[in-house]
Amino acid sequence: MSEPTRNSQPIILIRGFGQLNVSDEKKDAYQGFNDGSVYPQKQGENYIYEGFILRFLKSNWKYQDATNVVGYYGKEINQEPLLPRKLLNLENMVNQGVSLSQPLQNLQDKNVIHNFKRLQAEKFFSGDKIVIDPAMALHLLESVEDVSQTIWVFRYYDLNDRTFETYGKALVRLIEFIREIAHIQNSEKPIPKVNIIAHSMGGLLVREAVQRAYPTKNQKAEDFINKIVTLGTPHQGISFQVMENWIGIDAKDEIEHFNPNFQKNANNPESFVNFHQYFPLNRLLTVVGTNYRSYDIPAASFANRLFSVGDEYGANYNRSDGLVKQTYAQIPGSPRTFIHKSHSGRDSLITSREAFEIATRFFFGNLRARLRFVRGNVTRGKDLFGKSEFFLGVCIKPRAVDFELFHQSKEAENCYGPFSKTNSEYPDNNIHFQETNEELAFDWADENKLIWEGYLDTTSILSDESITKKDMVIRLDFYVGERDLLGIGFSDNVIFRKQYYIRALLPTENQKLQLFLHNDERFADNDEGIPMEFKNGGWEFEVRGTGFFGTFQIEVDVVPELGEPEVFLME
Repeated sequence: MSEPTRNSQPIILIRGFGQLNVSDEKKDAYQGFNDGSVYPQKQGENYIYEGFILRFLKSNWKYQDATNVVGYYGKEINQEPLLPRKLLNLENMVNQGVSLSQPLQNLQDKNVIHNFKRLQAEKFFSGDKIVIDPAMALHLLESVEDVSQTIWVFRYYDLNDRTFETYGKALVRLIEFIREIAHIQNSEKPIPKVNIIAHSMGGLLVREAVQRAYPTKNQKAEDFINKIVTLGTPHQGISFQVMENWIGIDAKDEIEHFNPNFQKNANNPESFVNFHQYFPLNRLLTVVGTNYRSYDIPAASFANRLFSVGDEYGANYNRSDGLVKQTYAQIPGSPRTFIHKSHSGRDSLITSREAFEIATRFFFGNLRARLRFVRGNVTRGKDLFGKSEFFLGVCIKPRAVDFELFHQSKEAENCYGPFSKTNSEYPDNNIHFQETNEELAFDWADENKLIWEGYLDTTSILSDESITKKDMVIRLDFYVGERDLLGIGFSDNVIFRKQYYIRALLPTENQKLQLFLHNDERFADNDEGIPMEFKNGGWEFEVRGTGFFGTFQIEVDVVPELGEPEVFLME
């Protein structure tokens, strides 16, 4: 099995169907990945988010746009293009023994003439609907120091062939292009894999490449793809079946990819239940939208409420981003996170700063953190009228970046629960979350009550010489709510709401990793806080107040430059 890396890799951006047609996306040079958001109430770095493309270009990773290097066309390009004039002139100069300037000598040292002729012979420049433009490829080699720091938009809409098989093969071909160009630029470095960010249907196209296109070539996708982030991808289908009119795909076999029965069929090698056989689950992050209210096609939100999935208690809930159910945007066993954004539009998964922060931490983060629920009791509520049910939610935000990495709330309808059973072994008749065996409509992320799994990046803190005390702070916002399912009693009781801050003193040569719990912002004054106890593989801490008390655990793993996360050794 190939190993993942947190070093820079070429990034491919793939947009998905989110509207009734794709004509606007085809006219958009970057298909929405250059759309961002303005946050008037924030300042500085948090004020304007420029969108994926520009933010990557302005980031410390110094990515450069390479989209124009590859062309996508509605028909096969059979005319063989001429090699760039500069290469033909260079070839003549080499044959004549002319002394070369340094830029030309660099091209000669990379054997660019021979390699371009090889690519030409292997039909990289023609013979397909997706081809490399030789002149733009040469420009990339001359202007970019490292192809691993390039960004590419996969414009599959332009192929005018609405079949998943075509899309999957085209994506594999694009990845092959990128790797070939990287090898030409520096043949002494390992050929990079790619990181992929895919929105909506774009994630299904990635799975088409992973689960069908690569296996057809007797290859493993993990040897070519490093990590995948999907934004609102209907991995398990879409709960309402009106897809012919919705996304404009006429072919019945392609519409079938959105059918939940197709996606859960274990005998179907392309189904989500078989994804783990083709790609490591821990290298896929599913970002799930929760704000159906701001989705700009109200009919979809209504349909999601009308066509509820199992255990949602019918139209009482609309757990979706407006188009895709929260449950259906996940693949069990893969990391997941929630942001309170809609499927598409101005305030959406595709335009939000949250999506960028989460994706880049997954790609480049040097720490993996997990928050688990250990035990807890609800000590108030339980209305005598109606049917009371309780929910537990957490929102997680890092210091300095004023955007959430994980969101749960009453409005998002994604809190864990409902909990409603008491335990006869306890005379207090309270709700004991950890003692009940009830099946939850919105269950934990794993069998050990995992609330959140996310990645953090402390490299800038550790490398900043002006920071003498290397620390990191995240805020945990806890919420316990009560809802009357029958609508007789109170439907909006807030049982508990409180914010806590976890401050980590990062490991250095002179300091071991230490975690402290703060009830307020006094960590900014170097107040040490409450030391957290390390036990059972993590740091336990308590939250307590009127209506609820509970115990939680934070686990922290180190992510090496190459390889899987490793447990922090506390000896």
